Amino acid sequence: MIKNVFGSTVDLLGEAIVSARYPVGESLPAEPLLCEELGVSRSVLREAVKSLVAKGLLTTGPKVGTRVMPEDQWNWFDPDVIAWLVKKGLPREFVRDLQDLRRVVEPAAVRLAAQRADAQDLAAIESAYAGMKHAVEQGGDDYITHDLRFHQSLLRASRNRMLAQMSEVLSALLRTSFEISTRKDNGPASSLSMHREVLDAVSARQPERAEQVILRLIDSARQDIDDVLSSPRPARSRQAPAAALAS
Repeated sequence: MIKNVFGSTVDLLGEAIVSARYPVGESLPAEPLLCEELGVSRSVLREAVKSLVAKGLLTTGPKVGTRVMPEDQWNWFDPDVIAWLVKKGLPREFVRDLQDLRRVVEPAAVRLAAQRADAQDLAAIESAYAGMKHAVEQGGDDYITHDLRFHQSLLRASRNRMLAQMSEVLSALLRTSFEISTRKDNGPASSLSMHREVLDAVSARQPERAEQVILRLIDSARQDIDDVLSSPRPARSRQAPAAALAS
């Protein structure tokens, strides 16, 4: 998808900030210089800066100019921020924090799903699983997309509106995690049975079993990611090239 001038400007500045071209705490170049460098008007640049302020990458104020914010102020749930981090090379701390978050959120959501999911919820989870199974057995389909849909459907099946909204917020983070873990040889195939166990436990209204299995699935994914990070020659992904990894 081709972005307009505004979107391209946001991308260029966002990538420059994430890659530390503009160091934390320092001001961006003067507006005329930045406009000339990027080849955009002042109005476009100002709107791009506003967008990056909203994403937590920049702050503006009288007498201080436009300054780069530290990483802990960035919006780590923003898809653009994640995309820029992927291009730079994901730090190991990012992967660790994501897996910690999954261990906190998903088991509770799956436990609720086993108590509250209706027929439509179960059909959505079943459909996503079928897509994963077909991708493993037949190839050709986007395994990661079906895997993401599986976990999103589980969160929605909790019938908790806040957790359901988190399924959208977490999408970029989960996709990035799956892109790394599926680089391991036979990773998708080896995890398929655990996905089936989660689905069966939710369908059978067994909250404790569902919670235990999703924890095993998350921990298995963590191990797959650790193996990929530790491998000097990472296995090829079934899909498009996975996220770059920082040393």
